[in-house]
Amino acid sequence: MTERRGEVYEALDLALRIGEVLLLSGAGAADVTAAMLAVTEACGVRHVSADVTFVDLSLRHQPASDVPAALQVRRVTWRPVDYAELIEVDETVNSLVAGDINRGEARDQVARIVSTGRHRHRWAVTVGWGAMGTGVALTLGGSLVVCLLAFLTACAIDGTQLLLPLHRIPTFYQHAAGGLVATLIAVTASVTELDVDPSRVVTAGIVMLLAGVGIMGATQDALTGFPVTASARLIDAVLNTAGIIAGVAAGLTVGDLLGVGLTTFTPGAAGLAEVGVTVFGAALAAGAFAFASYAPPRSLVAVALVAALGQGVLLAVDSSEVGRTWGSAVAAVTVGAVCYLVAGRFRVPPLVVVVPAIVPLLPGLDIYRGLALIADGKDGVLELASALATALALAAGVILGQYLARPLKREARRLETRLAGPRMVGPFRHRRTDGM
Repeated sequence: MTERRGEVYEALDLALRIGEVLLLSGAGAADVTAAMLAVTEACGVRHVSADVTFVDLSLRHQPASDVPAALQVRRVTWRPVDYAELIEVDETVNSLVAGDINRGEARDQVARIVSTGRHRHRWAVTVGWGAMGTGVALTLGGSLVVCLLAFLTACAIDGTQLLLPLHRIPTFYQHAAGGLVATLIAVTASVTELDVDPSRVVTAGIVMLLAGVGIMGATQDALTGFPVTASARLIDAVLNTAGIIAGVAAGLTVGDLLGVGLTTFTPGAAGLAEVGVTVFGAALAAGAFAFASYAPPRSLVAVALVAALGQGVLLAVDSSEVGRTWGSAVAAVTVGAVCYLVAGRFRVPPLVVVVPAIVPLLPGLDIYRGLALIADGKDGVLELASALATALALAAGVILGQYLARPLKREARRLETRLAGPRMVGPFRHRRTDGM
């Protein structure tokens, strides 16, 4: 009985470690719960209940009413997203559930994954953030000088995000510092003789900071029946966004004190050449974000292609009378559906593709316009409300797209099974052959 109890605790501990990696990577509470329960069942431990919050993961096992329950809780320590770690852990879970490895091997693999350092140099990650800023500037119609400034701004923001956590500065102030840095660089550029629209530089910085705000995870939790986790994530997202707004507002105030106004914004022309540049910029921004989040090279192609598709859909719908919010929603549905269908072909979870792919669609422009109008003494609340609506439309649209893609993928698998001939090697279907 003692040996059996020890095996139960080992299975629960393995599931909690896996759940922590998934939660840190932005997975929804429903996905984390399903993964942890799948792990415990694969280990032969059934009758397990799971509870996921923003800061804690807990598993409870009670096989019978007259048996004391086994309870384990793991505190979540938040750290930067590492998609390479997520993909390796996801592969371990799939191998465990399929019966290719046992509990001990899965435990050793997870321990190795989370203890091994990142496989990408930190300077390369900073360059990735800079490339993302350049991509966002291209989607806004920025010139070569604007793209260069956006690159430098993104690298500078990454420096603040790297330095401030060492001093345990809360994320609100980290985002505020990032917004301030972006705006001050734009203010500095505007007082020079460079022919540059500084508002594009600020917007690129805002989009970079918004990419780390977990509005999609909060929306998914709210839609899938996890209100407590959704509330915590939403509060965190609102505070971080408020930090960005505060930092940009402070920078605009500094600009006003120096007699430098950054309130104008003239989007680029919408000709065929400009559309091509915009789509390329979206692909570059999404791919660079995935690279900076340690995604493996094989996933970058999928991310870039899906982001380009989403940007193309946005441009097509935005040119009609439905408005940008609905255009963002349609683009997000497209991104969510396509990601769900193609992620398996690149051997990555859909999360690794969908989050970077919606980065170019984030409402950095609306936030900047609202703040610029407020700084100019006008009413910018409508622009800020539009930014919030766009963010929610993106999150809800992505999730809806995945729901719509499920039956399509299921039917595609059935058709593939019917058309497939006799297999010459390898199993036709995985079966579980061991366990407790």
